Amino acid sequence: MKLIVAALIVLASLCPGQVKLKVLISVDMEGVSGVVSGDQLSPEGFEYQRFREFMTAEALAAVRAAKEAGATEILVVDAHGNGQNLLIDRFPNDVRIIRSWPRRFGMMAGIDETFDAVLFIGYHSSTNNSRGVRAHTFSSARLTGVRLNGKIMTEGSWNAAIAGHFGVPVVMISGDDAVLKEVRDEIGPIEGAEVKRSLGFHSANTMTPEAAGALIATAVKKGLARRGDLKPYVVKTPVTLEVTFKNYLVSEVLAYLRGVERVDPHTIRYIGKDMTEVADFMVFLTNYSLSLEP
Repeated sequence: MKLIVAALIVLASLCPGQVKLKVLISVDMEGVSGVVSGDQLSPEGFEYQRFREFMTAEALAAVRAAKEAGATEILVVDAHGNGQNLLIDRFPNDVRIIRSWPRRFGMMAGIDETFDAVLFIGYHSSTNNSRGVRAHTFSSARLTGVRLNGKIMTEGSWNAAIAGHFGVPVVMISGDDAVLKEVRDEIGPIEGAEVKRSLGFHSANTMTPEAAGALIATAVKKGLARRGDLKPYVVKTPVTLEVTFKNYLVSEVLAYLRGVERVDPHTIRYIGKDMTEVADFMVFLTNYSLSLEP
């Protein structure tokens, strides 16, 4: 099987357009080389503009490597903060980029059954992980836990479950050592690029951006070469979602919605028929605000 996959990739590079390889690249920022604090992560931070460059460079390393591995179509998803971080003028003209929020499937916007593989760039560990740099799940300010069918979710495993609904495998992830272990433990032995080692929530032993880009490129090529062996991450249906909030009032108000159960002062439960229904509910939870009203 590995020889067949390798042969197909070589054929794709020699005969563009004859063998389809459609790739989605979801790009976060906390797992980018050098990122350790809010000073790199939001427009107010004194290093943000520089680190937009590094985030873009890591995404481009993945794009170039995917093309060298035979990718015929690439969709890049800006999945951090305001969703407007990547410098889109740096990308090849045949790459499409998804920006800003809200959008269906969040960090996996645009995914469907036509894709062949997913890559995660710049990812971080979950709010339940005591080791990772900037560890959180969707919202460091609001949430203290997200579970599917009783299992603690990282953003990586959650997004892999969305891809898995469409039969698409995640083949590679980059970030710190904590997220690589946490995501692999849940979804399987995908390829990884460890661009930094966590020393704490706000500290790391990091590679330089150039070295990180080279490591990412190598992992992308290995992951795409193994895509026939890596299985989609599929959660059992119906899907039970549990979300725990830092403050109890949110869970109290959400429990007024039909189909939402308040299981303790800070936690609500929602059961969806499949991962897409649960993902839509999470987009509502993380985006709705009274300030959206005119």
